[in-house]
Amino acid sequence: MSNKRFSAALLLAVLAACRAEPQSNDPFPRPHRPVAPIVSDSFSTEDARDRVGEAEQVMALAGIAAGMWVADIGAGEGYYTVRLARAVGPKGRVLAEDIVPETRDRLAMRVQRENLDNVAVRLGKPDDAMLPPRSFDRILMVHMYHEVESPYALLWRVRDGLKPGGEIIVVDADRPASRHGMPPGLLACELKTVGLELSRIQRLSDGESYFASFRVARPKPDPAAIKACKP
Repeated sequence: MSNKRFSAALLLAVLAACRAEPQSNDPFPRPHRPVAPIVSDSFSTEDARDRVGEAEQVMALAGIAAGMWVADIGAGEGYYTVRLARAVGPKGRVLAEDIVPETRDRLAMRVQRENLDNVAVRLGKPDDAMLPPRSFDRILMVHMYHEVESPYALLWRVRDGLKPGGEIIVVDADRPASRHGMPPGLLACELKTVGLELSRIQRLSDGESYFASFRVARPKPDPAAIKACKP
């Protein structure tokens, strides 16, 4: 499938999902914790991240393989996007999403410049990554979860993007959200509220970050029934 056809198919799926999504007055709870401000994902940091083998370690733990469909949520300027594109190969697909229009535009230019024909780029919302349903083997949220201002709403919608047996992968630093991190216990609690269960967690080689994978364990709860986790 060409990149244009891939993008068009995703757009149609998203529009259909949007029409079907019932409108509400945001019944989701606010997090009982700080939300870190969004910081730049600068291209200049990529050499440093490559030196510690971050992406290779995360993709190996996530089981990223040729032919997979993967979503990169909060993709920034594409550090993981370009590496995922190579890993899934020409028969795989990567959807790179960001909520900052300028960042999305820079990422789209990079994808075009590097001829990544298996990547589609889209602009999401703070509470909705706009993923087509039942489409992805893996959904990655790397060093960005602590910046999500509406985590319960986002997770409630993101989980619908998984294929049966798919996994949501979160990478974050083991420190408070106010210091641009997310304590693992609090992360597991927040994902559990929307029916996602922790299946594996492992410390990464930098000594502070961790890898956590989650699977769908229960049906989606009613949004009004979700109770925010306490730090």
